Amino acid sequence: MLNEMEDGPEPQNDGKEGADNGLFEDVEDEKKPRTDSVDLNSDTSLLVDISDALSEREKVKFTVHTKTTLPEFSESDFSVTRDHDEFVWLHGMFDDSEDYAGIIIPPAPPKPDFDASREKLQKLGEGEGTMTKEEFQKMKAELEAEYLATFKKTVAMHEVFLQRLAAHPTLRTDHNFKVFLEFKQALDVRGRNKKEKIGSLVKLVTKSVDEVLVTGQKDVDPFFERERTFVVEYHNKIKDATAKSDRMTKFDKSVADTYIRVSSGLTALGTLEKTTLDKFFLKVSELFEKLRKVEARVATDSDLKLSDLLRYYMRDTAAAKDLLYRRMRSLVNYQNANKALEKARAKNKDVQLAEKNQEEACNKFENLSEVAKQELTDYKTRRVAAFKKNLVELAELEVKHAKTQVQLLRNAIATLKEEAP
Repeated sequence: MLNEMEDGPEPQNDGKEGADNGLFEDVEDEKKPRTDSVDLNSDTSLLVDISDALSEREKVKFTVHTKTTLPEFSESDFSVTRDHDEFVWLHGMFDDSEDYAGIIIPPAPPKPDFDASREKLQKLGEGEGTMTKEEFQKMKAELEAEYLATFKKTVAMHEVFLQRLAAHPTLRTDHNFKVFLEFKQALDVRGRNKKEKIGSLVKLVTKSVDEVLVTGQKDVDPFFERERTFVVEYHNKIKDATAKSDRMTKFDKSVADTYIRVSSGLTALGTLEKTTLDKFFLKVSELFEKLRKVEARVATDSDLKLSDLLRYYMRDTAAAKDLLYRRMRSLVNYQNANKALEKARAKNKDVQLAEKNQEEACNKFENLSEVAKQELTDYKTRRVAAFKKNLVELAELEVKHAKTQVQLLRNAIATLKEEAP
């Protein structure tokens, strides 16, 4: 039995949520291409993607598809079904292993969370009597689109996690990763019990205190001292940027929702009674409906290309901070071993044991530092490439949407002028 160790973007085929008053039943999406790997490894000997996903009320089932030419796998093309807890278990196996202390462990995918969509559904149902049928249908369509976008992001982040592992020359050879990809049955991981949760909390507090003590020391290597200063500052700034980007996206969605009410109000004015302004109200209502769709796409693109990117690298930077902490802890252990050796020689007692411990600490620190230096260099290259790609794509989309909005306004003005008496 495999036990869970820790609690912990766009390809999928379908997703169905449990019975939420029928709103999210039978939500499907057309086949999408694989998610672009966030790594720069061009090796195609091990390719992993999530070919399908099914959202149930309590969990999401992911179909993990693997295509490989590596001899250690019994098949070259196969699929297994996994849930989120099994992804968390896999991340915990890597994070707890000293063999990977010098590696930036890819962040675990976030837990699927559709509570916000359910809450909005409940509010929509409660307010159904206060809005027109047309307005209700538009709001319902918005919620369905929002749910589907959330589902896609959930699937995508789980896929990115696996692709990072598959692209890494060391992590891809891990036995637990092979079991995760190849074992046909459920891994039978379980959630942590109360005692384990308390133990995990104590471990986290102990680590936090130790991290403060360890990171207060100056690094002997200028490269790692610079990297530590940068990573700490960068993590704080990207965390702040993520929160601001989320607020911006929320406001964009709020504008789109407001357009629904404006459009519905104008439609009502244009159909209540015959006046000379009927056509004007209906044409402007049509304009706001088109603008709503554009504004909704602006919010979605901003969320996918910017907010999700910032959120992912906020977590990836936290993983880089963990790597730097592990190295500093190894350095402190090495320094302590040197002091213990000096004391042993001074007392002429247990010298051989102290020399052995000092040699082991030295080798561990040097090996960890060598691997960590390459990891941090790759992390910078990967991060810059990802931001460049996403920001360029976001800018192109924003220009496209801005041109669409301008053209819609021009067409509406021309139409209103033609119909003016």
